[in-house]
Amino acid sequence: MARQDIRILSTKSLLSNQIQFLLNADFLVVEADFIQTETIDFDLKKVNDALIFTSQNAVKALLEHPEAEKIKSKTVFCVGIKTKALLEDNGFKVEAYAGYAEDLAQIIALVYSDNQYTFFSGNLRRDTLPDILTEAGIALNEIQVYETVLTPKKIDSKADGILFFSPSAVESYTQKNKIDKETAFCIGETTASAAADLGYKNIVIANQPTVENTIIQAINYFNPKH
Repeated sequence: MARQDIRILSTKSLLSNQIQFLLNADFLVVEADFIQTETIDFDLKKVNDALIFTSQNAVKALLEHPEAEKIKSKTVFCVGIKTKALLEDNGFKVEAYAGYAEDLAQIIALVYSDNQYTFFSGNLRRDTLPDILTEAGIALNEIQVYETVLTPKKIDSKADGILFFSPSAVESYTQKNKIDKETAFCIGETTASAAADLGYKNIVIANQPTVENTIIQAINYFNPKH
């Protein structure tokens, strides 16, 4: 049965194949970018032997640096399968990765505590990972390589479901839009917590922290027999 009455809002632009998942389920799709990232100036003078990345944005920012090639031999730890793929596609060797920053921090604290780390971050990064490592007595410095800028905008068409991929996107969306009965589909626990804090009652969390799985949750929720 066609479900053209179901409207899904994505709070970031999707790839064509990702949009197709939703269109194949007979949903109407609206896209708008509620955040943008900007690389900032930084130097690589004090980089430790092990590197930590919790987002693809941090990797992309580092790759723009003219001296990035010099640190590709260092051991790397990261959050997210796509972050891992991006790193490996660009010549880095990933020692360990996890789906969430808290899980990665626990792995490092338990298994790799002898290393000294440099954490490449953005301005709105969560305290979870550095707090766990610091509490465990692990040497860590931080280099901020990008900024996340909120780009709130009013959406006039009512959505049945909203796809959120970061806490920043939740914050940006709610600056100019009221929360109604729509369901918030969140890429992970941290994003879901932000949605709950800002007043969302109907929240569905992806089984895996990927854009594709977040989309699948929306499809299964509204059209389980599709």
